Amino acid sequence: MTHPVSQETPRSKCPYLWLSTFLVLACLFHMSSGIDVTVFKAVKEMVALSCGYQIPLAELSTSRIYWQKDNQVVLSITSGVLKVWPEYKNRTFFDSTNNLSLVILNLHLSDEGTYTCVVQKKTDQTYKLEHLRLVALYVRADFPTPSITESGDPSPDIKRITCSSSGGSPKPRLSWLENGEDVKTHNTTISQDHETKMFTITSQLDFNITTDHIFLCSIQYGDFRVSQNFTWHASSEQLPDKQPSWLVTIVVVLVAIIST
Repeated sequence: MTHPVSQETPRSKCPYLWLSTFLVLACLFHMSSGIDVTVFKAVKEMVALSCGYQIPLAELSTSRIYWQKDNQVVLSITSGVLKVWPEYKNRTFFDSTNNLSLVILNLHLSDEGTYTCVVQKKTDQTYKLEHLRLVALYVRADFPTPSITESGDPSPDIKRITCSSSGGSPKPRLSWLENGEDVKTHNTTISQDHETKMFTITSQLDFNITTDHIFLCSIQYGDFRVSQNFTWHASSEQLPDKQPSWLVTIVVVLVAIIST
């Protein structure tokens, strides 16, 4: 990536209030046609959001280029000077050789949103809108394989197990399955960290220990899914009591003798 422009970080957002207002109005006019491009990425990955437009290097000094996220400016290029807003400094770059792309390193969940690229060209003494593009960025955080632990015995023949996973996004949905069919559960909770925006999900399942079971705990988030199996083999002590066959034979014989 090349950076054929000088760089400056704005000290205050106030002088650029007019810029934000202009970009918001430009977006409103463009929103009727919808999002131009949708990009899916994961946390910690890099993304290059293309403006879908190219300008010769010689024309950068007479053009204005703006990238904003939702209603907040990310960077701007005016009179050949690149300004990166403080929130994006050190991990956001401008690639003038690749369709005026906005490059973001080490993606965070908070980077998700709608990005707008605005290109203006100078005509006589005024700048006119030359190009406008909306790019929707979706950022996910993969959930680790869920863990299943034993959580006590509510009653002599009932055991409780807990399935949980944390550190993922978007909001997950948890299901317990046995033989491909949903199993009724209780006490399923979902929480979200206010700072990281990551989700934690936990669910408990009670089952009868006198029979064999193979349970599947499945967690779905968006189009992705992680799962874990839990196998239970009932021991002979846990099986229902059965009278020995020889004892049944003796009882039958005694009944026959008494009745004669």
